[in-house]
Amino acid sequence: METWITLLGFALVTAVSVAWHLRPSRRGAATRGATGGVRCGGCGAACPVGAERCPSCGVPVQVYEIVGAPVASNGEAVAGAAHAVVRTDSCVGCGACVGVCPEPGAIRLEGKLAVVNRDLCRGHGECVRACPVGGIFLSTGAAVQRVEVPAVGAHFESGMRGLFIVGELGGRGLIKNAVNEGRVAMEEVARRIAATGPEARREVYDVIVVGSGPAGLSAGLEAHRAGLRYLILERGDLSDTIRRYPRHKILMAEPVKVPMYGELWVADASKESLLQVWQTIIERTGLRVTTGHEVTDVSRSGDLYHVRTGKGVCAARNVVLALGRRGTPRRLGVPGESLPHVFYDIVEMEAFRGSRVLVVGGGDSAIESAVGLAHQPGTKVTLSYRGEAFARIKERNREKIDALRAAGRVEVLLQSQVREIRPDEATLVVGGAARALPVDYVVVRIGGEAPYELLRRAGVSIVTKELAAPGSTERAVA
Repeated sequence: METWITLLGFALVTAVSVAWHLRPSRRGAATRGATGGVRCGGCGAACPVGAERCPSCGVPVQVYEIVGAPVASNGEAVAGAAHAVVRTDSCVGCGACVGVCPEPGAIRLEGKLAVVNRDLCRGHGECVRACPVGGIFLSTGAAVQRVEVPAVGAHFESGMRGLFIVGELGGRGLIKNAVNEGRVAMEEVARRIAATGPEARREVYDVIVVGSGPAGLSAGLEAHRAGLRYLILERGDLSDTIRRYPRHKILMAEPVKVPMYGELWVADASKESLLQVWQTIIERTGLRVTTGHEVTDVSRSGDLYHVRTGKGVCAARNVVLALGRRGTPRRLGVPGESLPHVFYDIVEMEAFRGSRVLVVGGGDSAIESAVGLAHQPGTKVTLSYRGEAFARIKERNREKIDALRAAGRVEVLLQSQVREIRPDEATLVVGGAARALPVDYVVVRIGGEAPYELLRRAGVSIVTKELAAPGSTERAVA
């Protein structure tokens, strides 16, 4: 019964997002108002401090938080009166920093994200040394959080005209923000296409959307509604999109107002429930998604973009990139790696508390995952690596994994390889002998292609933005 309630809740929320597409609006990047609030870049109306939406056109203010944030200054390593700064694009909420801070309350977990209280922080640096993912540094600047993102402006358009970047790749992993960003970008595409003559639209797509997660589907729905000639490319299938989602549960951190229903609270929904909602949307709207096309390059020639996949090249006047931040992970190539308890990245360590977790890999990302998981109470961590030793890892990671191994908090299996994954165990070959290892989850960190390389090749700049104050706690959940 609870599963059906959760599924119904997601369907209602998504229906609202789809219906929201029917209300066109003009939007741009938000700017600071004279009274400290935000001025909507679309309609120019002043948004009071604390306002969730523009009172005039209804644009969610939070959507533009990163776009409007200043670019970080150079020189992070400083001495003296420094304070800790958390990289929100790196923090995994493991809590290792909280336990070592000598100033009570100076750093805490809020919504599964480390948050610094500058009034209490004294810049001891213990949190910097404890963080397993290198997500904290010391600074004397104004920022309390930093995030590395593609440089985009109004309508989430990059410096390359007609190339838009939305969703998680743009710095936000929130589902509601991703849906809004995809729609805002595609509204601008539709406006520009409407201003062109029919002759200019022949033989090429109006827009190609890369990715079929929340942002990509939202952008595709708006293109579908506007009657554009569009193409949505997905490297795997919809199941792959949801399976690679790095969260154990899908959460909404605040009630959503549903017409003729009232406030709806969605919590503890599984990734599989979200997949069912995605499929329902596609079936009911007739949205066309082309699967099995992994995009390897995006380049511009004249007024057209050329999107290359393993199956050919497609041309379009506009491109909306709705990729994940973590790129294309390398696969193990073993039976069972598509099961729902197999992850290729994790952004919420706390969700694995009290579980048996197998981490696969021997690089820094695998070591950092194992260290972060080992800090969760009751979590039993096993690290499998095919090599004889960890040859190319940072010294601080080597020290941490050696200490955890000596303390019995992480079991390290060198010269081991995974052969099969089943719902409750994994079969490994360790030193030539087969071993069945009971597991609740498997985390595979064996490398892959980062999406930022594709962006750089396309001419997009990557910048570090400073967030002067924490936003709402929802930023660290769905």
